[in-house]
Amino acid sequence: MTVSEYNRCVDQHADNLFRFILKNIRDKEKARDLVQDSFEKLWMNVEQVSAEKAKSYLFTTGYHKMIDQTRIDKRMVAWEEAGTGSHSHEEQYTDLHEKLSQGIARLPADQRSVVMLRDYEGYSYKEIAGVTGLSEAQVKVYIYRARVFLKEYVGSIETLV
Repeated sequence: MTVSEYNRCVDQHADNLFRFILKNIRDKEKARDLVQDSFEKLWMNVEQVSAEKAKSYLFTTGYHKMIDQTRIDKRMVAWEEAGTGSHSHEEQYTDLHEKLSQGIARLPADQRSVVMLRDYEGYSYKEIAGVTGLSEAQVKVYIYRARVFLKEYVGSIETLV
């Protein structure tokens, strides 16, 4: 890959990669860092990666860096979460988009990632399998399970209105 192809790749894929990571981890600064790390890794391997494979390489790298960051975050106990058990409460929401976003946030990381790639970014099952390293059949299973969970979580439209 040449420098001009790399720059074109940055222009074409940076926003989509950022949105994908942001939707999964919901932290703008961490998402920016992970996108930057993904492009840095592409730059370090620019001679081995062809321009045609750059998008797949970026999303695969971004996905793996996001999973690594999620694992690191799980090990840390956030100050807000410590001791909030008696102060928390459930609120009833009437906004479908907000309710759906909450449901997506409750999905396991793998299911959330494949649903985001499929429904928000428009990737095919085969492309998602390539990005995540899962088999195509497993991608379909994860998407199905995530959609079933979201359907149950959101419930009927009548309860939201």
